[in-house]
Amino acid sequence: MSEVAWFHCFSGIAGDMAMGALVDAGADIAEVRAMCERLPVGGWALEAEPVTRCGIAGTKIHVHAEETTVVRTAAHVSALIEEARLPERVRRRALAAFHALARVEGRLHRRPPEQVHFHEVGAIDAIVDVVGTCAALELLDVDEVASSPVAHGLGMVRTAHGLLPNPAPAVTALLEGAPTYGLNVASELTTPTGAALLAALASEWGPLPPMTVTATGFGAGTIELDDRPNLVQVVVGARRPVLDPGQPVVLLETNVDDATGEQLAHAVSALLDAGAHDAWVTPILMKKGRPAHQVSALADPSLGEQVAQVLARETGSLGVRGRTMERWPLARLESQVDVDGYPVRVKVGAGRVKVEHDDAARVARRTGRSLREVTSIAEERWRHRHDHDAHGPHGSEPPRRRTTPDDGPGGDLPGDDPPDDAS
Repeated sequence: MSEVAWFHCFSGIAGDMAMGALVDAGADIAEVRAMCERLPVGGWALEAEPVTRCGIAGTKIHVHAEETTVVRTAAHVSALIEEARLPERVRRRALAAFHALARVEGRLHRRPPEQVHFHEVGAIDAIVDVVGTCAALELLDVDEVASSPVAHGLGMVRTAHGLLPNPAPAVTALLEGAPTYGLNVASELTTPTGAALLAALASEWGPLPPMTVTATGFGAGTIELDDRPNLVQVVVGARRPVLDPGQPVVLLETNVDDATGEQLAHAVSALLDAGAHDAWVTPILMKKGRPAHQVSALADPSLGEQVAQVLARETGSLGVRGRTMERWPLARLESQVDVDGYPVRVKVGAGRVKVEHDDAARVARRTGRSLREVTSIAEERWRHRHDHDAHGPHGSEPPRRRTTPDDGPGGDLPGDDPPDDAS
């Protein structure tokens, strides 16, 4: 079962916010710092500050770095990460984030990705943000990353290239194919670093995935927003399996208060003959305290109309209701065994052998055995044959016993009984 981290980007996302949320969820800041210190570059410090945004507690990450005029290329940043000898998954994730950004910047500036000059995202604080986020994911043993739709602000943002529209062109390009939406907030909510992390790492977009939650945290942005907490939330947990789509079926029902037991039994039989997967009768209490019965049938949608007509006709009801459902039938094997010379059908599922009641009852009548005894013998015969087929012969089959010689071998079961025994 995989561990998943879901980022809730209701106020956007930035690199320091992503790392802060993961630290807030339990990633040890000292271990994150130690992993980032493997980078072959100095002049920086990393700290985590507890803060509140609109009354919600979170963690604000600060990367203090010396001012520098160094502008790193994508190839230079990749070399720094490779040289750091990070854990394999941390290295792979950090490189994926910068490669995603390099591809987008190269497309925007019409340059080969490896020759792209990173300005803001090439600074040491952005590199630490990315590597620190990937390190925190590793410390929380996260296998998969998922994200909600990503919020953006509007207006303009100031960059090394001058004023650019908000969201920045790199951000919108990085999140192509991802669900996003805009807010009437004149601030940069999603940064290129945050967008690059999601573009490279997120394998799923949408609401909170099915999971058993083990940790949650909030990472804080720098500015205070008027109408919302400037936070990104992360929810970490063990992914729960999702049911595959089931087999579509229609459940048809009607209530009757004037049918005899024989009529109800006949209705169930007629519904099964019409192709219903199953049919049954449930005692109910109707208005004015009248005792009644609910007759139900489960059918394939393609046979729904046919089964509904039979249900109305055989019960005399003035109407039928229905609803579409799904079912997940388990795999089963239909087989046949021999009891005292008579064939008995069995259904075999996971860990269970079920004898066909009508066949067992017919053999019991003809042999004088009890129904319980016939059922037990049929189950044992199937298990013996199954073990014999699976592991080779381990002895002879139990001897057959005939208590009614004049009956002869059973032959085909359907139709060989008097009409009043059929069901």
